[in-house]
Amino acid sequence: MPVNHKRVLRIMREDNLLAVQPRAFVVTTDSDHGLEVYLNLAGRMKLTGIDQLWVADITYIRLKAEFVYLAVILDGHSRKVVGWALERTLASRLAVAALEQAIAKRQPSPGLVHHSDRGVQYAGAEYVAILKKHGMIPSMSRPANPYNNASCESFIKTLKREEIYARRYDNLEHLRANIEEFIEEYYNRQRLHSALGYQSPEEFEQQSEPRSAAPDFRSATLQFFENDGNEARVSKVLTGEGDSITVPFPRPHPLLTDTGEGSIKNGKCAH
Repeated sequence: MPVNHKRVLRIMREDNLLAVQPRAFVVTTDSDHGLEVYLNLAGRMKLTGIDQLWVADITYIRLKAEFVYLAVILDGHSRKVVGWALERTLASRLAVAALEQAIAKRQPSPGLVHHSDRGVQYAGAEYVAILKKHGMIPSMSRPANPYNNASCESFIKTLKREEIYARRYDNLEHLRANIEEFIEEYYNRQRLHSALGYQSPEEFEQQSEPRSAAPDFRSATLQFFENDGNEARVSKVLTGEGDSITVPFPRPHPLLTDTGEGSIKNGKCAH
């Protein structure tokens, strides 16, 4: 039966109930641009060590009087936060600051794949130039397909649930200090991950270092799928001998046509 909103309010008051207002939502991804986008390589990678795949994302945090924005970069293998930046703006300098911090900390070898959404911050000339300068290969998700950003999305959810929503912050600097402590002292060093065998990211990386030094663990394997039958052809050895479709980085990947995503050449996606 039809019910007036005043009646609902009166009944709620009688039962001491309050309506929870939905949190304001802020769009952080602007993919409506004419900049170059790149093929999604992250979903084709089989990781064997750290600094083979980095995953980047941006989220918003609501303070009392304003929205601020956090850019993060995680290592795809260990899920460790390797770079982050907090600003009042979504301008490209936010993502650039996180990337530069990650590079300074990790000093990755050429061939690392950097995966993100298709946002203008990651497709911009300044950001792509830094990637190319350090021999990194850009990779981007398709629209509405955040699966390969799952580790980053998981970190953001954890940060908001265990830190942001549990506290009140006086200002941006107060928030920055708390995020730094959460990432550097808790998340990277102490928080256990079921995907890492219930180890922290730092502990997982320390145990992975001896294996990563072995020749067979220096590079990730990249799989492409043939159009005919869409079946994966997997190389018998990591070096790719016997099957040119499986490519270990930093070896350049071949020119091919990929159904639904166009062709790639030098890591770029053309439609």
